[in-house]
Amino acid sequence: MNINLFLWLLLTLPEMVFSQSVDFTIQDVKFESQGVTLAGSILTPKKTFAAVVIVHGSDPVKREMEFAKRLAKEGIAVLTYDKRGVGESGGVYVGPSVGTNNIDTTNLNLLSHDASSAVNTFRTYLKDKKTPIGLVGFSQAGWIIPITASKNPQIEFMVLFSCPTITTLEQLRFQFYTNGNNNFWENHTESDAREHTKDDPDRYQFVATDPKTSLNTLSIPGLWLFGEKDIQIPVKLCMEQLNTLKAQGKPFEYTLFSTLGHNTVPGNITAPVDISIQWIKQKALNIKKSKVSK
Repeated sequence: MNINLFLWLLLTLPEMVFSQSVDFTIQDVKFESQGVTLAGSILTPKKTFAAVVIVHGSDPVKREMEFAKRLAKEGIAVLTYDKRGVGESGGVYVGPSVGTNNIDTTNLNLLSHDASSAVNTFRTYLKDKKTPIGLVGFSQAGWIIPITASKNPQIEFMVLFSCPTITTLEQLRFQFYTNGNNNFWENHTESDAREHTKDDPDRYQFVATDPKTSLNTLSIPGLWLFGEKDIQIPVKLCMEQLNTLKAQGKPFEYTLFSTLGHNTVPGNITAPVDISIQWIKQKALNIKKSKVSK
């Protein structure tokens, strides 16, 4: 947009000295995952309430520095890294821009290894070892984050922007059906979209990844942020599936923004990020309290 994640990490010293802002420091780091070196940056606030690793969407994305700075200014420490095969990170980027399938099970599992290695690395840099660490991600991260969290017990919460709860094949069927038409929802009904999502023939043949397989194993809090006009994922179907998980006692929440599409972090609308920041702070406080009471 499974896996032994308990890896020995070969850390290298940062190539860059600390960068200082009024609110936080920035330190470049490198870490190992599945035989390649990934490069990123750690943003450390003066006072840290929580920590997050940012998980990428499907595009060949470098570290998400502007988003990371927004979080760091609010007391959330961040590790953001260049995606595998992008920027200063080693390995090979797999994705549609180079004509390959980046949502097959093998690649999603590989990217979950990367996210887990980032978490393990980040923990070693945090002064307060009890600081809750979570994952924050976009789009394709909806498959990667649950896999990672189900394998790495250090992950204590998750925030998912425009992330699917449906299978990879279902998402492709929906995306092919909407065909990039920004006016899709003006001319189609929810039931029509669901029918095509469930029943259209698959253009690609590969084993589907269902995030609910991992979500069913998790007891950590999760927040999904959706845009109602999304034409990449069928949002109302995803919310319905979250409601089923919530009814089973899962600590999952979601928020729907009626004017937004797949991009739920546009520069001109701050509400989704603001809500996620307040949610992270509250959950981190709850997690710390529960640790003290044990």
